Amino acid sequence: MPDEHAVEVEEAFAEQIGTLVAEGIDLIVLETFTHLKEIRLAARTARNLGAPVLASFALNDRGETAVGMKAGAIAQALDADDNVDAVGINCGTGPAGVFDALQSVLPLVTKPVVVMPNAGFPRDVGGRLLYLTSPEYFTEYAKKYIELGVRGVGGCCGTTPAHIRVAGRAVKSLSGVKKHVEVRPLTQQGVLVQVIPPARKSRFARKMLGGEKVTSVEIVPPRSSDLSGMLAKVRKCAEAGVDAINIPDGPRASARISPMIAAITILKEVGIEPILHYCCRDRNLIGMQSDLLGGYAAGLANFLIITGDPPKVGDYPQATGVFDVDAIGLTQVTANLNRGFDIGGNPIDPPTGIFIGVGANPCAVDMEREIERYFRKIDAGAEYAITQPVFDVEALFRFLDRVEGAERRIPVIAGVWPLVSYKNAEFMNNEVPGVVVPRKILDRMARCRTKEEGRRAGVDIARRTIERISPRVCGFQVSAPLGSVETALAVLGRGRLEKSP
Repeated sequence: MPDEHAVEVEEAFAEQIGTLVAEGIDLIVLETFTHLKEIRLAARTARNLGAPVLASFALNDRGETAVGMKAGAIAQALDADDNVDAVGINCGTGPAGVFDALQSVLPLVTKPVVVMPNAGFPRDVGGRLLYLTSPEYFTEYAKKYIELGVRGVGGCCGTTPAHIRVAGRAVKSLSGVKKHVEVRPLTQQGVLVQVIPPARKSRFARKMLGGEKVTSVEIVPPRSSDLSGMLAKVRKCAEAGVDAINIPDGPRASARISPMIAAITILKEVGIEPILHYCCRDRNLIGMQSDLLGGYAAGLANFLIITGDPPKVGDYPQATGVFDVDAIGLTQVTANLNRGFDIGGNPIDPPTGIFIGVGANPCAVDMEREIERYFRKIDAGAEYAITQPVFDVEALFRFLDRVEGAERRIPVIAGVWPLVSYKNAEFMNNEVPGVVVPRKILDRMARCRTKEEGRRAGVDIARRTIERISPRVCGFQVSAPLGSVETALAVLGRGRLEKSP
């Protein structure tokens, strides 16, 4: 703000704030400011009129204002301003971005801190920008803010009465609490353990790290306790020479038989190696460590660490997500177990030998944030990555261009989903987080008039995708659409596509 406009701006502030003060308001909230000089001028105006002031500024996902001022610097300046009673962060970024910014803000501020994040980042759905972050996910971060020492939590763009209602109930019970669990790499000396090299952790790891293409088929665990149907499908994959079976953990926050029990049964009954998807949603940190140790003791070596969909997107919206840590934190926990330390820093002997996989989303709306999180996962100890289903090949190539040139690189396995119908393609495009189906694929599936045409078109699209991306990836995870492993095997060239009944 140029100095010559200061008087004019101050007069505008005085007119608006003066009217509010005259009507008896209790607090002036200055929000979404990006210029320090402007917000300090507004605060001084409010103070002169006798109103207490919450001065809140907006940040981007890099933790800066729109003019490039760091969060810590503007917060420190406002903390030192006698006209400001409380310091705030609002708008510009979502719950995770505000959480990251607080790491630099809170150590520098003595006044109360209030945060009001957006409900994530909006997504273009049918030409409309919609915020898709659920109240449960928003609430998990609201609790984290209070535990860090924040004194007030609200919401900005995209938040609804449901977000505030659920968050309000949760943070009320945390009043006065200040705690924060942070998982850090361990550097303790004096404890010698035999760390297992990645290539010796499993047959799957040895093959991939040896430079061979690996294949896996994703099979969803059953909703009932009967595993016989799933095991029959697994045997077909093993007989066809597939390297591993991916077992998702509650896809789209659904409740099925324990993926760990399914994975252990597969290993015991069939002998093919499972890749267990393990999410952070349903267990606290102690329970997750117990699962990792127990799963490894039962013979499971290949894990895919994911944050997990919040319960709101599934069939049980009344369920409560836990989210003590996200995928980055749990990757660090697992890497520490591999080094011979538990979450408390206590030595364990022998260490685990878990082959640590993480997710990657080449079609993320906020690609800069996705890349940043991807490298943080590698720093935490990730040893390979599996992408969301790839339909947009160019998007995958752009993602790989960004991550392959870095010093910190890990093998990437591409997720492949053979579509079965236009309806299936629409569902994947609109309702599965992180998946984008290009218009030309939607149009091709729309031209299919029968189930057979749809299945064959889906297999052809998947095969062509594999052919194009094969030189750039280390293998493929092919999903079994609607439970059809025959379709998945046909994509991999390991079987014929039988006629559907």
